[in-house]
Amino acid sequence: MSDSALTRPHRGLPSWLALLGYAAAVVIVAALGGVAASNSGQTYDRLDLPPFAPPSAVFGPVWTTLYAMIALSGWLVWRRVGIDAAMAPYVVQLVLNAAWTPLFFAAGWYGVALVEIVLLLAAIGVTIAQFWSRSRPAALLLVPYAAWVAFATCLNASIWWLNR
Repeated sequence: MSDSALTRPHRGLPSWLALLGYAAAVVIVAALGGVAASNSGQTYDRLDLPPFAPPSAVFGPVWTTLYAMIALSGWLVWRRVGIDAAMAPYVVQLVLNAAWTPLFFAAGWYGVALVEIVLLLAAIGVTIAQFWSRSRPAALLLVPYAAWVAFATCLNASIWWLNR
C-alpha cells in the first residue's frame, strides 16, 4: 500500500464499516476498563471522597455517552482526511484512557493514576488541536470528554490526597 493510500480517505472501505471500526476500538477500551473496574463501585464508595464527588452510578452513563462521541469524532476525521498524523494522539489518548482504570481501581495506585490522567488530559488536548484543522465537529465532540477528564483529574487528585 502506498503512503498516499494512508493519508486520504479509503475509497474502497464503506463509511459505515469504518464507523464500526472506530466503535469497536472504543468498545475495547471500555471493556478493558470494565474488567479492571469490576468492583469499582464498592472501591469508590469505600474511599474518602471530596464533597464534589458524584455517586458511582453517574460514571456509567457519562462514559457511555463520551465513548460514543470519541468514536464518532475519530470517524469524522477519517471521513475527511483518512488516516493521518492526527490519528497518533487519538490512539495515544485511547491507550491512556484504557490504562487509567486498572491503575486506579485494580492496583489502587491513586498517585500513579493521577500522573497518568494528567497525561491523558494532555493527549486529549493535542487530539482536539489536531482534529480542529481537519474537522471542527470532530474536535468539538471531544470537548465534553476533555471537560470530564479535567473534572476526573481533580477528583483523582482529591482522592489521592484524602486516601494517602
